[in-house]
Amino acid sequence: MPTRTTPTERQKRLGAELRKMRLASGRTTEYAAGLLDIDRSRLANMESGIRPISPERVRTLACNYHCTDTAYIDALAEMASSKERGWWERDRGTLPAGLLDIAAIEWNATRVRTAQVMHVPGLLQIEDYARGIFSAHLPPLTRLEVELRVAHRMERQKVFERPDPLPYVAYVHEAALRMPYGDADTPRKQLEHLCNMSERDTIDVHVITNEVSGFPGSGHAVLYAEGATPQLDTVQLDSVDGPEFLYAETQLSQYRAHLEWMQNASLSTEASRDYIHALARDL
Repeated sequence: MPTRTTPTERQKRLGAELRKMRLASGRTTEYAAGLLDIDRSRLANMESGIRPISPERVRTLACNYHCTDTAYIDALAEMASSKERGWWERDRGTLPAGLLDIAAIEWNATRVRTAQVMHVPGLLQIEDYARGIFSAHLPPLTRLEVELRVAHRMERQKVFERPDPLPYVAYVHEAALRMPYGDADTPRKQLEHLCNMSERDTIDVHVITNEVSGFPGSGHAVLYAEGATPQLDTVQLDSVDGPEFLYAETQLSQYRAHLEWMQNASLSTEASRDYIHALARDL
């Protein structure tokens, strides 16, 4: 199988999991390469996501690494066997790869939880609101770049329209609800849309009001995507350099606690909906 020059985040994650499993077993790259009858450099490329690996080879490695977590092994084999090109691949070459990786992670997640303090979560935004966010980008984006990003963000919302809608939990700080983006009518329309989306069975929206004192972390946006098994969960953070992806167990544990705090500090879904309606009426 040919090598890849720019592996996706999902492909890099599969390789990272194989390397983690090998190191946990105390096996060397020479040992693993021998199992597959390949050289060390090829094995290293598989562990970095540069070279594909077959599901059968994933299972061979897992067996010889003495991994007994069948759900985890099955999930890794599924990642290796996936040949389907997601809708986001149409934007490769026209949008930053990190944006496509976010779409892929959302699409393959079993549930997504997000925490936002500066704006409404991307999957719950309307076009004019998203356009306002991208128009405030530094350095400034061209009009075409803005529209490409808006279209991509709207298409990401397909996860709610498929036969198995994505379970989604959003923790939104009151500051984000009050932050104006777009023209004078956009904030009200966005809040109304947020309320409407929160009526869906698979979408929970929780508001953290300004009355809550203190706030964990630095207040950056957090997306926590749950995988087929807990080991395959992923945290995505926004940064000025693009999305950052984390999946070390200590990092996952930290952000699980982060989101648990938000669950305890936020209003219920019903109270949150009433709160958002009241804010919309005041606009």
